[in-house]
Amino acid sequence: MNATGFEPAPDQDPDTASAPGRIVLLTTSHRVAPGLLSWPAWQALHAADRVLCADGAHPQLPYLREAGIEVDETSPTAEELVGACEGGHTVVVVATGEGEPALTDGLARLAGSGRIQMPELELLPASYDLPGARLLDLVQVMDRIRTECPWSSQQTHEGLAKYGIEEAYELVEAIEEGDRDELREELGDVLLQVVFHSRIAEEDPDTPFSVDDVAGGIVAKLIHRHPHVFGDETASTPEEVKAHWLRTKAIEKQRSSVTEGIPLGQPGLALAAKLASRVRMAGLEVPLPQGEGIGYELLVLAARAEAEGVDPEAALRAAARAYRDAIRDVEG
Repeated sequence: MNATGFEPAPDQDPDTASAPGRIVLLTTSHRVAPGLLSWPAWQALHAADRVLCADGAHPQLPYLREAGIEVDETSPTAEELVGACEGGHTVVVVATGEGEPALTDGLARLAGSGRIQMPELELLPASYDLPGARLLDLVQVMDRIRTECPWSSQQTHEGLAKYGIEEAYELVEAIEEGDRDELREELGDVLLQVVFHSRIAEEDPDTPFSVDDVAGGIVAKLIHRHPHVFGDETASTPEEVKAHWLRTKAIEKQRSSVTEGIPLGQPGLALAAKLASRVRMAGLEVPLPQGEGIGYELLVLAARAEAEGVDPEAALRAAARAYRDAIRDVEG
């Protein structure tokens, strides 16, 4: 055993001593529970002559040993690892979170030198991230920021409210501009607001909740409001889907007025259109209030736009962008 604690391969039969062997670099995702490995990974582990891991605290090790796999906690050099493969041996290296860059760089240098016969090299992903797995990283990063950042640790729901409004508007602008890179970034900013508020909510002394509670709530709501997907109802058109949604929502909310739940703080045109939409969907006959001034004229226009399936807020922003371009043309 040398200074690294790594034992070289035992003496080989002369007939097989020249066989280069095989190195398998086994990678896993920290976002997937330890022990949930692919079948090819388990096959490689059981068939290996040796299994090595440089990190004695690697989360996979207890599960490998429970499966009867002997793991040597050692960190060989590239030369030592190649030597351990001589005679046709297969050595599996369970990669640490950093991915063993020093070892792989050393193997690349040896292969490029042309001095020795290299064993077969294989990168074997033992587990893959599930869709949405990076959200776990976001939650972990947010937790650390909340704990260690002097600014973030002092924020409140009330103090962050304005940023939620700003990010929502920036998201809408990215959608309307058709910039895909900007859209991805703004979606991330909106998602950050959700995770940030959820992290703050964990600290409430009376009614704490976490991002898991937030996600669980919206999952339950989506399932309940999509009986045509998760239940026995049927829907073949968008109109039928919307009818399902409104019906289940009405049962959930038990509202006494169609105006309940409409935020009055939203932009005026959007507010007017939302009120008109609720009236129309409820089948109510409510005449528009009569009055003098531009406000009542805009109310009429917003209601007309909603009835025609036009978002008045988006329509006005589109017209405003055209006006902006005309201004720049004159300036230029």
